[in-house]
Amino acid sequence: QVQLVESGGGLVQAGGSLRLSCAASGRTFSSYAMGWFRQAPGKEREFVAAITWSGGSAYYADSLKGRFTISRDNARRTVYLQMNKLKPEDTAVYYCASRIRSYGGVYHVPGSYDYWGQGTQVTVSS
Repeated sequence: QVQLVESGGGLVQAGGSLRLSCAASGRTFSSYAMGWFRQAPGKEREFVAAITWSGGSAYYADSLKGRFTISRDNARRTVYLQMNKLKPEDTAVYYCASRIRSYGGVYHVPGSYDYWGQGTQVTVSS
C-alpha cells in the first residue's frame, strides 16, 4: 500500500501561483511514477502532469505546458506541482496518484494509477 497526502491548495487570484505537494509513504519503493490530475465540478478527471521517480522524466497535458511544472524529491518521496499564471478555469480539486508500472509511457489515463490521495482544492478567482 502507498499512502498519498496532498497539500498546498487554496484560494488565489488569477495570475498568481501555487505549489502543491504530495507526500508518499508506505511501500513507496514499488512506485514507478507519480501523477497529478484535477477534477472540476461536473467534469471528468483530467490529466495534469506525471513524473517518474527514476530519471525524473516529466510529462504534461499539452494545454498546461509552460505554466505548470512537476518535480520530485526522491529523498523525501514528495512530488510537487508548481502552478503559475493561474486562471479561473484551473479551479478544481487536484489529486496526486501513484502507479507501479510504466504502461509503455502512457500517463494520462486515470485507471493506470494504483493509489490516489484525497485531493486538495484549488480555487482561482477572477
